[in-house]
Amino acid sequence: MNIAEALCSRKSIRGYRPDPIPRNTLKEILDIATRAPSGENAQPWELVVIAGDMLHTIGQTNIEKLNSGILPHPEVNMPLYKDTYKRRQVDLAIQLFQLMGITREDKAGRLDWLQRGFRFFDAPAAVFILLDGSLDMTHTLVDIGTLAQSICLAALHHDLGSCIQQQGVFYPDVVRELAGIPQSKRVLLCVTLGYPDNDFPANQVQSVREPIEHISTWIGFD
Repeated sequence: MNIAEALCSRKSIRGYRPDPIPRNTLKEILDIATRAPSGENAQPWELVVIAGDMLHTIGQTNIEKLNSGILPHPEVNMPLYKDTYKRRQVDLAIQLFQLMGITREDKAGRLDWLQRGFRFFDAPAAVFILLDGSLDMTHTLVDIGTLAQSICLAALHHDLGSCIQQQGVFYPDVVRELAGIPQSKRVLLCVTLGYPDNDFPANQVQSVREPIEHISTWIGFD
């Protein structure tokens, strides 16, 4: 698979087979992904890789907090989309719910779908991306984003699916406590990894992109 094929075929996987991922495979993915560019080569990221029972425990604890009414408190603010941006977000949700057979009136189905994100979509492994508290998030989030996508692209080399998500770290204190992450580190996001369950309906989604003509301005060309 060449670079163009990887970029075009990458998609968010929200249903995984339970097969564990060998540690050496995960290490190879991260060795490749950390070649991602960063401003002045600062490499402002730290990684915690969690799998198996510990990842399951973190997910279940997230859901307990969610069901108890404790409001999520992520360490990166979630954007409030409007207009065109909100439409794209809603269009994706409609695709997912239709594939999963979840109707507007299906409260149990909607709750189960919500909980899936908090339990990492039942992935066998996840990479948590941390930022040291001494660093300014404003200037480092671009670098964090390049790393997250690089993890997803490197995973394709091993036939692994991925999903960049924040739901799994909406309660950062959970992963911080259970994984022994110090308070001096911000838990920004995680990337779930696993072998895709090809029978899982939501995995059929390949989100659409706006035509280049709609989002670009060209200057200095004939």
